Amino acid sequence: MNSQEVAWLLEEKYHGKKSAAFFADVTQLEAGIPLAYLIGSIPFFNTTIYLDSHPLIPRPETEFWVERAIAAINAHPPQNHPLHILDLCAGSGCIGVAIAKTCPTTLVDFSELDSAHLPTIAKNCRHNRITAERVHIYAANLFSPLHNSQLPQYDFILSNPPYIDKILARTEASVVNNEPALALYGGIAGMEVLARIIADAPLHLHAHGQLWLEHEPEQVAAIHTLGAALFLVTTHNDQYNVPRFSKLVLQ
Repeated sequence: MNSQEVAWLLEEKYHGKKSAAFFADVTQLEAGIPLAYLIGSIPFFNTTIYLDSHPLIPRPETEFWVERAIAAINAHPPQNHPLHILDLCAGSGCIGVAIAKTCPTTLVDFSELDSAHLPTIAKNCRHNRITAERVHIYAANLFSPLHNSQLPQYDFILSNPPYIDKILARTEASVVNNEPALALYGGIAGMEVLARIIADAPLHLHAHGQLWLEHEPEQVAAIHTLGAALFLVTTHNDQYNVPRFSKLVLQ
């Protein structure tokens, strides 16, 4: 157990006061329960993200590329419509909430397969003061409920989808044992969900719209191959110098 995590737990959740509940949480921490679940929330970019339904815990690597996506959204040429953003495989909604809070003229949709997380997304929107008329939250298997909707196409689609390849066997035990497998594993080579997103995204993007994807470094070549027909694909390193996210611009 990390002593720094115990100190964070004491300060963030119990405001420095040791109690029976605090010591019970320390026992949970010793058993491998993630600190963020025990505290109940985590900072992400300029937001506080609640984790009531135990979605995937937001990572610094995701925060890194979302900050760059926000810069791209802010630099996007003016359109004759508000920029429409989709947070795909939304989980906690951290990506879309950070964008909505930072880019106040955007409209943000959230698509999430596990309906248990929808109230968490709604809570994160409310607590970060995102007004209800700017967001829509969908229980969705990727784009499934959007195919026949009357929604406009999106200017940006951003996703931290399930992309872990189980065969690599490098995921920490605390993650495997506590975070949702549905949000972690992407099938064969971790590419099954990524491939579906790349194939279907052009149907839901404006001309020159952008798809931002988080992924494993081993998946870079496959992403470039799958996207080459319709997208200009560029891959970028995260703060640890690992190829972690790709930007696909519809041509």
